[in-house]
Amino acid sequence: MTTRLRLAALMPAAALMIATVGVPFVVLAAYAFQSRGAYGGVMPPWTLENWQRLADPLYLGILLRSLLAAALSTALCLVMAFPLALAITRAGRWKNLLLALVMLPFWTSLLIRTYAWMFLLRDTGLINALLLRAGLIREPLPLLYNWGAVVLGLVYAHLPFMVLPLYAALERQEPHLLEAAADLGARHWQAFWRITLPLAAPGIRAGILLVFIPCLGAYLIPDLLGGGKTILAGTLIQNQFTASRDWPFGAAVSLALMAAVLALLWLETRRREEPLL
Repeated sequence: MTTRLRLAALMPAAALMIATVGVPFVVLAAYAFQSRGAYGGVMPPWTLENWQRLADPLYLGILLRSLLAAALSTALCLVMAFPLALAITRAGRWKNLLLALVMLPFWTSLLIRTYAWMFLLRDTGLINALLLRAGLIREPLPLLYNWGAVVLGLVYAHLPFMVLPLYAALERQEPHLLEAAADLGARHWQAFWRITLPLAAPGIRAGILLVFIPCLGAYLIPDLLGGGKTILAGTLIQNQFTASRDWPFGAAVSLALMAAVLALLWLETRRREEPLL
């Protein structure tokens, strides 16, 4: 009876997952092996042409650029988030306030926050206006619609996803370990490298996954801050399903990104019990 109750309790969630994840995935997989219709959509015959097009230098370059942007954004988030998370764990009574400030951007829509960055970075925006008024530059700097603006937006949007798992991992560390290391003659950087960093490995891996995966398929930030000049995988997929109406190729690109994400998750499960160093 207990087993039947458990199955009955799981049925609503299972049905929702099948309807919202399983069925769309099957449809997407079917589209990826069909041909584009004369006016868009899909039609027979079944073909592998959509997958072969992924090897085209144009599309391969977009995919590699997406991987590079995601990797660079993840690395910057890690470098910025680690000292911030470490400082929060040692903030005493200010800890909760600092955590609230880290999560504060989640209270506002990502679209609104991205438009705010466009206001700051454009030629007539606040940053260029201040630099011009201070006499540091003679003409506005090209801060918007380029690679740097896209990476900046990705780092800004996903930095909290790196801070929170790092904070959770660092908060669990026993402070007496650092005191014992100091008593044994270890310097601060040695204690950090041999105690703090290895013990924070689970948080580092979790943060990398939480940042890299959404950055890999990001669409809104590259589209707005890149201005069509920096096309990443998310923008490519959106264009295939809308402007180009090439649903089969868009489905193939989507499944390729999904395969990359699943490969990362598989590697994480394999390395979960391994030490970072």
